Amino acid sequence: MDALTETWDRATAVQPLPEPGVVLATGLVALLMVLSSTTWRRVRLGVTVVHEAGHAVVAVLVGRRLQGIRLHADTSGLTVSSGRPTGPGMVATLLAGYLAPAVVGVGAALVLASGRGVALLWLMMLLLVGLLLWVRNWYGVLTLAGAGVGIGLLTWYAAPDVQAVVAYLVAWLLLLAAPRPVLELVTAGRRRSRSSDPDQLARLTGVPALVWCLLMLVANLAGLLVGALTLAPDLLARA
Repeated sequence: MDALTETWDRATAVQPLPEPGVVLATGLVALLMVLSSTTWRRVRLGVTVVHEAGHAVVAVLVGRRLQGIRLHADTSGLTVSSGRPTGPGMVATLLAGYLAPAVVGVGAALVLASGRGVALLWLMMLLLVGLLLWVRNWYGVLTLAGAGVGIGLLTWYAAPDVQAVVAYLVAWLLLLAAPRPVLELVTAGRRRSRSSDPDQLARLTGVPALVWCLLMLVANLAGLLVGALTLAPDLLARA
């Protein structure tokens, strides 16, 4: 009971907000990680995890039956659900993937603005555990298990300042990385896989895939703006 109480106290504790300079620094580091070809592959794998989680959560919410999730070493992923192959539920399920990183990033920013950086890390760990139940390949299992163990060790042993920096870095990464996969779809043009989410949406709705890509891009950029205003209101106000 003492261990459970201590865990709960740690997870729900409110920490002082970091100095604006720290928030800005984590944002700049996140931007470099998104732009650098060296680090983008690792960042993209994290984005893919959230992308597939978006598909999975919305599939369940609209009444589809979730069958499994797969994560691959090339940073791609696949979420399989069964149910009606057309209609609003299927559209929402397909649309959720590329919107999920920005949505989760804005949610993370709101949690951080309330001073609950440690709570954000615990929520991330719970998300990973939930996804782990549905992953159907060994690479995905090892990826999620490794990330979960890393976050668990961080929340238990790292100093509060370190935890806050990591939490802000994760939030910035989600917000800044969300538009890039959509931009990659746009620039790929006809080289884009016909099984991509926008192309499937185009077949379901009759709306061109490029239009879906642009709508996703606008939504992700809006999420970035909202998230940035939430994470660093003073810095942006001065600018």
